[in-house]
Amino acid sequence: MTTAHTTEDSSLKRRSGSLDLIKWMALLTMVIDHLRLVWPEMSNLFIPGRLSFPLFCVAIAANVARSKPGELLTAANGRYVALILVFAAISEVPYRYISTSGSFNVLVTLALGLVIAWGWQHRTLLSGTMALIAGAVAYVLDDPLMYGFYGALVPAAVLLAIKRLSALWLLPAALCLLSNTRSSIVTRALDLEIYSLLVLSTAFAAPLIGLWLLRQTFTFKVWPVRQWGYWFYPGHLVALQALRFLI
Repeated sequence: MTTAHTTEDSSLKRRSGSLDLIKWMALLTMVIDHLRLVWPEMSNLFIPGRLSFPLFCVAIAANVARSKPGELLTAANGRYVALILVFAAISEVPYRYISTSGSFNVLVTLALGLVIAWGWQHRTLLSGTMALIAGAVAYVLDDPLMYGFYGALVPAAVLLAIKRLSALWLLPAALCLLSNTRSSIVTRALDLEIYSLLVLSTAFAAPLIGLWLLRQTFTFKVWPVRQWGYWFYPGHLVALQALRFLI
């Protein structure tokens, strides 16, 4: 007898056009968001930019869900975390030049989120220890960590939602909302400022959109986002910095 979980697990193991679409949307909304760094007058692009980080987290959770529980020490997992860490280091230099936030670049948060998600997926002593250490690092680095401690928990929360654990679908949405509340935006939202309400509602909806897309089957072909996607992050930062110099 084939269960829903068996069907879901087998579909996750195939190349997923919906997952590639999520990655493209994450890349596109990231670029849209970062255009503000070149043209500050386009500050409203911050709103669609709130889609990017949650969609990257959905992509990470979907990739983690593909791995067999208990098999943490694999070449694929080692390559996965190594690529994120290497490009986090590479990206920090151009990120520091173009950003004024003072935080680490987003790949640092995603790397910690990946390790925390592994803790839930594999549930071994090693994966659990690694997840606790990553969570502790995220907690200590909450202030300079982009999206903070709550942001580092989003991939694991999305993984729980992928496993279809009832109302836990709302957990990643709540965490994405909390990860965007470290400024005065909450106070302004309570005053019913439209901009702040749109920022927070977009952040809340983003992982739910990603989870919905992940379950869709598209008839059109989506160009796969492969390892070149890692180069895209520092590459687009360098391109935006060059553009800022030219204008």
